Amino acid sequence: MDRMASSMKQVPNPLPKVLSRRGVGAGIEAAERESFERTQTVSINKAINTQEVAVKEKHARTCILGTHHEKGAQTFWSVVNRLPLSSNAVLCWKFCHVFHKLLRDGHPNVLKDSLRYKNELSDMSRMWGHLSEGYGQLCSIYLRLLRTKMEYHTKNPRFPGNLQMSDRQLDEAGESDVNNFFQLTVEMFDYLECELNLFQTVFNSLDMSRSVSVTTAGQCRLAPLIQVILDCSHLYDYTVKLLFKLHSCLPADTLQGHRDRFMEQFTKLKDLFYRSSNLQYFKRLIQTPQLPENPPNFLRASALSEHISPVVVIPAEASSPDSEPVLEKDDLVDMDTSQQSLFDNKFDDIFGSSFSSDPFNFNSQNGVNKDEKDHLIGQLYRDVSELKAQLENVKTESQRAVLQLKGRVSELEAELAEQRHLRQQAADDSEFLRAELDELKKKREDTEKAQRSLTEIERRAQANEQRYSKLKEKYSELVQNHADLLRKNAEVTKQVSVARQAQADLEREKKELEDSFQRISDQAQRKTQEQMEVLESLKQELATSKQELHIVQGSLETSAQSEAKWAAQIAELEKERSSLAHAVARREEELAALQEQLDHTQGELSLAKES
Repeated sequence: MDRMASSMKQVPNPLPKVLSRRGVGAGIEAAERESFERTQTVSINKAINTQEVAVKEKHARTCILGTHHEKGAQTFWSVVNRLPLSSNAVLCWKFCHVFHKLLRDGHPNVLKDSLRYKNELSDMSRMWGHLSEGYGQLCSIYLRLLRTKMEYHTKNPRFPGNLQMSDRQLDEAGESDVNNFFQLTVEMFDYLECELNLFQTVFNSLDMSRSVSVTTAGQCRLAPLIQVILDCSHLYDYTVKLLFKLHSCLPADTLQGHRDRFMEQFTKLKDLFYRSSNLQYFKRLIQTPQLPENPPNFLRASALSEHISPVVVIPAEASSPDSEPVLEKDDLVDMDTSQQSLFDNKFDDIFGSSFSSDPFNFNSQNGVNKDEKDHLIGQLYRDVSELKAQLENVKTESQRAVLQLKGRVSELEAELAEQRHLRQQAADDSEFLRAELDELKKKREDTEKAQRSLTEIERRAQANEQRYSKLKEKYSELVQNHADLLRKNAEVTKQVSVARQAQADLEREKKELEDSFQRISDQAQRKTQEQMEVLESLKQELATSKQELHIVQGSLETSAQSEAKWAAQIAELEKERSSLAHAVARREEELAALQEQLDHTQGELSLAKES
């Protein structure tokens, strides 16, 4: 037996080592898998919690590397689904921040694993949109942005999550089709609009008169804007390049709407970049780009050469000061190799490392012939087979027991987490039901008040109905009286119109008579004046004739010789005097006729005035 034991030590069989190595490798791989899930769960719960502080970079980086390790986001969503995102706004806000980081820097399969939860994000966004204070509106807008980001990258799979593309890749994304470029620009406008809405809402929720960027609450709200700045810089750059490309293919009038929308977003983005660059919190973590003073002139094709793509610089010391060493992506890729070498070392420690030498070197066994060696080898093989079977049974039982215990532990941990979740959910439901009960009581009181008010309104309605009936009867009487008065008014109006017409005719006749009287008076006055002037001239002539007669008579007395001559002159003068006397009489007759006509006209005028 001693010789057999010595031979077993000298001639080990390599087959059990290989089989055992596989079993041990599977067990350690399961343990590593469980350890990875536990580490991810702890990191996710530390990154997404109810404390109003910014998400620590080391926890977010662990979540990102975890998606690359498992090539997806199943673990992330399995942990997140147990969190009460609908009842705690800060928890939902930090979930949005971490999820945004995963969409940008995580494995490409994060988007595929997250699409099934898109409707739940939309429902949660509408739910938080009903709260106008605190983080309610912020969570609603951020969830809407994440949904828009998921839809954009689903429609445009050529764009990576971090939106970093070359100009050639951008051209390939539009497939050199102007229609695709047009639609892509519209989608980028929508995408950028959601980013700017979140940017503006966060700034509006902060009291900028104080140093909010140095407080934990302010940093909790400002931290996600770093991802927004990174997205906005790329979207602005691609929008400018696509608009120049569209203006080279389409008329300027067709793109007027695009230019107006770009100008609006350019103004907002420039202001937000400027405001964020002045915050102390961003100065340590990110170097915000500055947009040009004037927007690009898309109507001038050469302006594209003047465009400078905004570059966001993240300093090397921008990582969180409390960061700790974590596995990098290359380490995760090489994990299988390191695990295999670890398995080999552990197996060698357990079964020995003598297999590195020749296991079938029998030259050291002095004093043993060939037949005994063959018999010994056969016996040893049989013993080894028995021991191997026993060892396999023991390992199988131990592994089964370990797996059962680990499964039981996992079940207990899951039950504990579920119980905690159920307790939290029950507390939330109790709070919700209590609030709902208070609301129902308030509604009941309002209903009773409304019922009493309704009874009072019905009583008043009946009284108003009776009052309305009486008013309706009086109104009918008033309508009838009004109709009678209207008829009488029409008759009186007609009579007044006739009287006014007669008065107008009378006034017109009176005016005509006054005009005739005035005209006749003027004529009579004028004729009287003329007759008076003629009479005066005749009187003067008569006086002159009398003077001449006296002179002639004097001459007759003084000169007898000229008596005959003067007698003749006197005869002529007498004759002239008699003609003048006849003329004066005729003038007086005409004057008397005019005076009689004037009296007649005055009488008619008096009669007209009396009538």
